[in-house]
This record gives sequence, C-alpha cells and structure tokens, in this order.
Amino acid sequence: MRPIGLGLIAALVVAVMAPGAAMAAPKAEKSAVPESARKQGMAEAPAVVQSANLSCQVSDARFVGKLAADKKKGLGASTYYEVACGEGAMGYIVQAVAGGTTTVFSCVEANTSADPNTPPSLPCILPGNADPKAVVGAALAKNNVSCVPEQARGIGQSKTNTFMEVACQDGSGYVVIASSPWDSSKKVEAQNCLSYDDSASSVKCILGDRAKRLAVVDKYASTANNGCAVKDRRFVGAAVDGSAYYEAACQDGKGYIYKVGSNGSLAATLECAKASNVLGGCTLTDARQAETQQADLYTRLAKAAGSNCQVTKYGIFPAHGTDDVVELVCANGSGAVGIFKASGQGTVLDCGHALVAGFKCGLNKETAIYDGLTADLKKNGKSCVVSNVRLAGKTAKNTTMVEMSCTDGLKGYMVEYSSAPVAPVSVIGCAFAVCKLPGNT
Repeated sequence: MRPIGLGLIAALVVAVMAPGAAMAAPKAEKSAVPESARKQGMAEAPAVVQSANLSCQVSDARFVGKLAADKKKGLGASTYYEVACGEGAMGYIVQAVAGGTTTVFSCVEANTSADPNTPPSLPCILPGNADPKAVVGAALAKNNVSCVPEQARGIGQSKTNTFMEVACQDGSGYVVIASSPWDSSKKVEAQNCLSYDDSASSVKCILGDRAKRLAVVDKYASTANNGCAVKDRRFVGAAVDGSAYYEAACQDGKGYIYKVGSNGSLAATLECAKASNVLGGCTLTDARQAETQQADLYTRLAKAAGSNCQVTKYGIFPAHGTDDVVELVCANGSGAVGIFKASGQGTVLDCGHALVAGFKCGLNKETAIYDGLTADLKKNGKSCVVSNVRLAGKTAKNTTMVEMSCTDGLKGYMVEYSSAPVAPVSVIGCAFAVCKLPGNT
C-alpha cells in the first residue's frame, strides 16, 4: 500500500518572481488562490486529467508548482495541480510526471498529514473542494451505508483501491474502500472500525475512540425496547451482506445480540439463549444458564404440542413470520423441529416430516431424517429403509413430492405429502416416476 504523502512533497519548489528563484510550498491555509495560478491551472490541468482517465469534469483548477527532475533517481520533472470537479464531486491533487505516470490523490488524502501534529503539505484549497468528506458521505449513502461523516482521513492507496477512515456523527466509524483513484460512480465498501480495533491489521481507526463507537449499542437497545438497561457492550462481528452484530449485557442479567443492517437500522433482536449460532454467541452474559432455561421452555412447549421430547440442545431457524421455529435434540436420541406460535398450540415434527415442511435438521444425526420417512413407507406396505432423500418440488394442489432411495440398492419411491398435516398421500415406485437419486434411475 502506498502511504499517504508519497508524491506530496513537503518542500515543493515553485518558480516565483524571477527565473530560478524558489520557495517552500504554501502551508495548509484556506487562502485566496492567485489569479495567475488559476489561469494556468485551467489552461493545463484539464488535459492532464483527461490523460489520467480521471472521472472529473474540471470546474476549477490551480497550478500548484513544479519539482525539478532527479536524474540520479531517474525521475522526470513533476508538475502539480489541484482540480475541482463540480458540485458534489470529489476534488484532487494531480502530479504529472514528465515521461512517467500521473499520480492522483483525492482531497481527503491530500488534506491528511503523514504526521497528525503537522498540517498537510499540499492540501486542497479551491472553494469547490472545501468539504471533501461530504462527497464521501454521499458515496456511502449511495451504497446503503448510513454515515454522516464528522471527520475523514486518508489511510493509503494500493494499485486498485483507495483506503480512508470516516468518523460518523452518530459515533460509529468505518474504513472506506473505494477505487484508486477515488471515483464516486464506482462501488464503495465500508467496514466497521470495530472490526479493526482488536485485529492484527496494520490498518487502525484513529478518529474517535472504541468506547464512542460502541456507544451505538445503547441506541439499538433503546430501539429494540426490550427493557435492557445496558451494562456492557461488545462488537460481535460483521456479515458478508454488510450487516453488523452487537452484544448487550443488561443490568438485570439478561443479554441480547442486535443485528444491524448496513443502513444503520436495527434488523433483528436475539436473546442470548437463542444466539449461540451467531458468530459464536454471547460472551458478556451467562449464556449457558440462559440456554438451559430456554431448553426447559422448549420441553414444555413440545409437551403441550403432544411430543415427549426432553430437549437437551436446540437451534433456532431464521425468522418465519411470527412463529418460533426450533430444531430440538431430544434426550432419547431422537430429533424434531418445533413450530411454536406466539399464541396457541404449536406443532412438533420429526426431522423427516420437518424436511417436507421446509426445515432441515442439522444438529441431529442424519438418520433422524430417514427414520420417520421409513415409517411412512412401511405404513404403505413398502419394505424400504430410506438411505437418501430429495425434495422434488410442489404440485399444483400444494402437495410436496419427495424422492427416497433405499439401503437395499433397489429402486426407491416418489412420495406425495400433504402440507397440513404433513402426511403421505400417495406412493409411486421410481420405475413409474421421474427420479434422480443414485440407484433410482
């Protein structure tokens, strides 16, 4: 990665007053731009911008200065310009090297000093480039990331990416990954700064602090309105879809994991007892005690639904309307899926019939799926012990077709199931149906 400041010369030499005279580059002051610098910039910079294939319709420009060639290092003479690219667009510092490659830095990068204790050596000062962080904020919003940047700084560049940090007004922060050079029309990715706080990465967030970034958990707890007075907070991790997960430990001993979408809104609230499969689950609260209590609750709900399953372990399926759908591991070695409603009696299906209903057991042994289906075949006079299963699809009358193969290696069966209740309606041999499982064709 190319560090910020490479090509931004701390002592840029410019011609002043008389040929051969030189002085250090102006400091980072928002001073008026000399008319001669603007005139020269507008005359020369558009062609440089075009040659660099930079996405910029130059609306203003200034000539900054020149740096003589360094024959020892084999470097050609460099000419520097600042360009503004119209309202709402990013501005740039452009370094044109004679006989070499043009280098481009966004104004966020140019306004970032390699040493936080000193001003930047070559900042953007054109009026049209007064607030480059607002351009970053607009790009984030376009990519469904909720952040109004309060501060922004350049981190560095690679051949293909520009890296920035933004601190948002709500206390959150992101490492922003964009094209190199910056192009607002291209995809912009934002990664939560909290992902970097405890990592071994050389990239760190320094705008704001971790405690302030974690304070957003209180906002999500308030939005969830689940009575949690937050005692402790933890960033759990981020998902590939851009959502983030936070854990809150509450004063009353309870705990929750909050799923937050990339747009910053609360997407889901999970009790710690139901969050063991979310990036390792809760660590700030006694999740084991909560899970034991939840297992006892599912045992009672299963019993009320007519099942004798003594729940020892469970797994939560993704939200299914208002129903709580849970895979149950039973003390007697069997497995099931409980579909528990917010009110009224629930339903418990063995893993085979749960598959027909659209829920595949994953905590239980695979044989738990086959046992119930084998029993269905036996009731229909078939001696097949099921060894594999395939959901073949739905019919026009909303029944489900399920293909089954048998341990004896002979052709299996296509079984039609009703949906409510889940029960076999008809059984057809694979010799008379379109079967695809090995051994059935």
